[in-house]
Amino acid sequence: MDKMFKRILFLLQKQYTSIGGQAVIEGVMMRSPNSFVVAVRKPDGKIRLRRDQWFGLGKRFDIFKKPFLRGVLLLVETMANGIVSLNYSANIAMEDEIREKERTKGLSEDQITDKLKKKEKVNLSTFFTIFTSFLFGLGLFVFLPHVITAFVADFFELSWSLDSFEFHAIDGLIKGCIFIFYIFIIGFIPDIRRVFQYHGAEHKSISTFEAGKDLNVENAMNFTTLHPRCGTSFIFFLLLISIIFFSALFALIPVGGDLPIVLKHLTAIIFKIFLMIPIAGVSYEIIKLAGKYSNNPMSKIISYPGMMLQKLTTKEPDAKQLEVALASIKAVLFLEKKYNLEEAKEKVLKLDEIDIGSLSEIEIDEVKLEEFLE
Repeated sequence: MDKMFKRILFLLQKQYTSIGGQAVIEGVMMRSPNSFVVAVRKPDGKIRLRRDQWFGLGKRFDIFKKPFLRGVLLLVETMANGIVSLNYSANIAMEDEIREKERTKGLSEDQITDKLKKKEKVNLSTFFTIFTSFLFGLGLFVFLPHVITAFVADFFELSWSLDSFEFHAIDGLIKGCIFIFYIFIIGFIPDIRRVFQYHGAEHKSISTFEAGKDLNVENAMNFTTLHPRCGTSFIFFLLLISIIFFSALFALIPVGGDLPIVLKHLTAIIFKIFLMIPIAGVSYEIIKLAGKYSNNPMSKIISYPGMMLQKLTTKEPDAKQLEVALASIKAVLFLEKKYNLEEAKEKVLKLDEIDIGSLSEIEIDEVKLEEFLE
């Protein structure tokens, strides 16, 4: 425990890059400010790289670079990128199984290929998936905790009213417990556990770059699977801020007035759902501030719980998984430097795919860490 605490303090004393990622099926997606790469281990052992320029709304419209708005935009973009990356990784890692299943439905090889490619693009189905994911998340982490809190208060005839601080504090506690239990349970699923290993590989590879080390497996092995800018830490802040905000807001401003009790609770739930959008923006800004002022004692304190939660969402990767994550980060750096994407005022690259056998096939010029600091 003491060793782990020291490693966390080491991480919190560093400056962090504007490169982030996500674990996918048998691979890792990495996104730098201007490039976007998904690396997946194929069944034949090679690594498939899906490479593209990133030219999102933040590059096109300055308004989306503003504090609070950028956090909400990043959340939506991350979900869209994540769904595309997951679909792509599934297509590559399980292509033989998917094709065999589709053949039994009478589809030709060309039809199967077209169907697979459609899943790899951001389209209406992507945003439908985002919408249903939001509904699932809101149901599990907003609606369910509220209903449980109301039921407990009524069943035991407790003095918590909807307008009390206690009601929303307990609601938040239940919300946190559901989140931790959910992550703990899915971690026992073998496929999810492998994704958690790739999550750890993603963190190790980013930490290797941030430490100024050569991007190889030997160096990456020495770093922890925990990282302060992880999405798990973002969710922690989202939960914490919602608990504080809802507890204070609903105690000061009664919602629902003289409506019947059921409608009053439904009104409160709807308010909570809409308020999650600005709370997401605030959570993102806190993560950025915690990283920027990482030596500040308060930053270390507020980052620590999120880091501990990552012990549930990350697992120690093996050398082959690390190689995939390192291939992904090397590829985004390659695209940034080779095509000078930072200066690009429009999209200058087309999506492409290549297979590599080893990390040595991705050659990058000397990259200065300062070019990618937050």
